[in-house]
Amino acid sequence: MSETALSARTDIEDKALVRSFSYVNGRWVAAASGDSFAVTDPANGDHLGDVTAMSAEESSAAVDAAQAAFPAWAGLLPQERAAILRRWFELQLEHREDLARIMVLEQGKPISEARGEIDYGAAFVEFYSEEAKRPNIEGVTSHLPDAEVELWREPVGVAALITPWNFPSAMLTRKAAAALAAGCTVVAHPSGETPYSALALAELAERAGIPAGVFNVVTGVAPTVVEPWTRDPRVRALSFTGSTNVGKLLYRQSADTVKRLVMELGGHAPVIVFKGADLDVAVAETIKAKFATSGQDCLGANRIFVERPIYDEFCAKFIDATKSLTVGIGMDDPDIGPLMNASAVQKQEEHVADALEKGAKLACGGKRHPLGPLFYEPTVLVDVPADACIMSEETFGPVAPIAPFDTEDEVVARANDSEYGLVAYLHSHDPHRIYRLSRALQYGMVAVNRTKVTGAPIPFGGTKQSGLGREGARLGMEEFTEIKYVCRDWA
Repeated sequence: MSETALSARTDIEDKALVRSFSYVNGRWVAAASGDSFAVTDPANGDHLGDVTAMSAEESSAAVDAAQAAFPAWAGLLPQERAAILRRWFELQLEHREDLARIMVLEQGKPISEARGEIDYGAAFVEFYSEEAKRPNIEGVTSHLPDAEVELWREPVGVAALITPWNFPSAMLTRKAAAALAAGCTVVAHPSGETPYSALALAELAERAGIPAGVFNVVTGVAPTVVEPWTRDPRVRALSFTGSTNVGKLLYRQSADTVKRLVMELGGHAPVIVFKGADLDVAVAETIKAKFATSGQDCLGANRIFVERPIYDEFCAKFIDATKSLTVGIGMDDPDIGPLMNASAVQKQEEHVADALEKGAKLACGGKRHPLGPLFYEPTVLVDVPADACIMSEETFGPVAPIAPFDTEDEVVARANDSEYGLVAYLHSHDPHRIYRLSRALQYGMVAVNRTKVTGAPIPFGGTKQSGLGREGARLGMEEFTEIKYVCRDWA
């Protein structure tokens, strides 16, 4: 590995965590062609380094390695897999600061959020190191005379994992820990915008004792790397986090080989605030739901509906809170960092312009921040009409649209009027209303009077075009298993 601007930084202590090659079959390998791609710091455009870009044939070689390693890994005692995963978890916490700094430099998020992501991602490895011991055989009362019936859970085989740039560490650990705990082997492709976080995790996986071929990370151009996996019948499961459009493409590409699919796709979360809610709590929690990760979060609040009697007061408090948010580079730990790329900034501009043209009012922000081309001011739009693009399209940035509502039925209909169904946020102290809306909202997750609901023990996922399957909890590991039915005749 040649020195890069990233590995040369004095604030990254363990230089071996900065890797520029793919990790395949227990070795660090470069593309035979010499092809590579540049990784830049979104805060200032600085060149962090060049990472190898593997060919389709080299991507398939990673499947060869994973397939060859599968029988031995699946054949380990669950306790043995658990011990290796436990060590991987411990190493992530030991190197928390370096992992967080690498993430800030390639992704841009504030350092406190990056540290939180390392803890969050490591928690999945810890959880599945324990869950690995529990894929028990289930006995079933036989429906046949002189027969015993059992259900076994067995690993599906090779699992392909495709992870996004907004959570470059946690999305990989959430998927990989579940697959590895189940006994699957893994080929993973990180986003080309944030590959260093995944490669650092591969370095720690090697140190933890994960055998060669069991955990592979292949960098390069996404279609080149991933399409061979979607076509390969040896890849039995594919887990993807990213946009709905790309998810649909992977769905189609995987159809011929009838893969197990786990997809966490787009979101368009509504926040619903009723009179009688604690207004200060509702404002503070909605600020978190909107502006975490600079708004670049599939769980981010995209539509804020406030009951009319408290609408003006909520808007005033929310606008004041938004104006107090700091903007800066991630290492300075601001509230808002840079967006990931120029197209993300352009989308903010387009959504704001469209909303204003259709009658919304600009309360604050509304333009690029002078810090640099990828910084956008925290923005609030009020009185946003239903036909504004921002009320139906995922914004993925620091723009908050607010609109009033008059009745419960009205706001439920507006909240459900979306192709997405990942998470909804509800603020109310009426227990009957909380129960009704928790039932009525067509979302995979409902957060009541709070924002943070995710974690290793819960099944994360959505309905409609927000995805398929669940990640986290026992269900997350079961996505990487098949049920085998065994019927034995004792006669």
